[in-house]
Amino acid sequence: MMIKNARIYLSPPHLSHQEMAYIQSALDNNWVAPVGENIDLFERKVAEFTGSKYALALNSGTSAIHLALNLLHVSEGDEVICPTFSFVATANPILYQKATPVFIDSEKDTWNISPDRLEKAIQERIRLGKKPKAIVVVHIYGQAAQMSEIQQIAAYYQIPILEDAAEALGSTYGKRYLGTLGKVGILSFNGNKIITTSAGGMLLCDDKTLIDKGLHLSTQARDTAMHYEHSELGYNYRMSNILAGIGLGQMEVLKERIRQRRANFEFYKNKLEEKVIFQTELKNSYSNRWLTCILTDSRERRDKIHQALSAADIDARCLWKPLHLQALHQKYPYYGEKVAQDLFERGLCLPSGSNLSTEDKERISTLVLKAFD
Repeated sequence: MMIKNARIYLSPPHLSHQEMAYIQSALDNNWVAPVGENIDLFERKVAEFTGSKYALALNSGTSAIHLALNLLHVSEGDEVICPTFSFVATANPILYQKATPVFIDSEKDTWNISPDRLEKAIQERIRLGKKPKAIVVVHIYGQAAQMSEIQQIAAYYQIPILEDAAEALGSTYGKRYLGTLGKVGILSFNGNKIITTSAGGMLLCDDKTLIDKGLHLSTQARDTAMHYEHSELGYNYRMSNILAGIGLGQMEVLKERIRQRRANFEFYKNKLEEKVIFQTELKNSYSNRWLTCILTDSRERRDKIHQALSAADIDARCLWKPLHLQALHQKYPYYGEKVAQDLFERGLCLPSGSNLSTEDKERISTLVLKAFD
């Protein structure tokens, strides 16, 4: 009887076996709420690793973006620059604030927000009397955006940067970790990220006033009083002490997980580079290669590869559909051509888990190559 191969997932959690000690400590001490030693230590560990002065542990990356927009005083009627080539969670918090996202096309090398299109959009919005309140920069699939150009533009027009480094923990630009190059930055610890807390996120900032305000808002904005007094709108966004324990165990293997993800990329590149295009790593950057993604020669080829992998019980995903093409966002301004749309139509994310075996990667590569026969 033929033995069926086990399903290969796109980017599954990969535990270190150190997590249970931290979780057990929380249970033993009855600290299972969103307060406790694990949270404090997890925030310190992430801040130390990234070089950020402060870190605030939250229940998701989306919550972190929403909180960051609050801290940048984005409110109803404001406009916020946002890359179109990203997951919907990048843009939705803008709508939570009743603000307007202004979508920007990608540039061809890193697939991140185009600095040229960014500046042209800012200039036009200013001419229309609608200067953007913030610029959201996403480091897609772990690769740094063109931050020197973006920082120069942001500084010239005096618009703060919110760095969405949800996919880019451990990636660098120059000598700095992504998530620390803007006014505020965010990370995600969702189950599919390079390390996970099951669900969770982190806000990074060097301004203690902002981080203290973020803590206040994330815990229902309770005022100082003997009773429950609230003078502004707050949120239930704090991470639990249990999940922070998972994060502490994961931080112990973060560098190894980055090494494993980059090894996946190199394997695929060696096998497939004559047939497909890979995302460019800037010379002054270092990508964690969270996901290895390929560009094929046509949408038909992408679909053929996707179908072949799916038939073999192998999880692969199309690249992000541009947000300005989503029904939810079609009414908002867009600046660009069809770079992001082309990425979506020809691109595919290959399985990139840090626990992939060489045999798994051989199977995947063979199926991709067969699609070109």
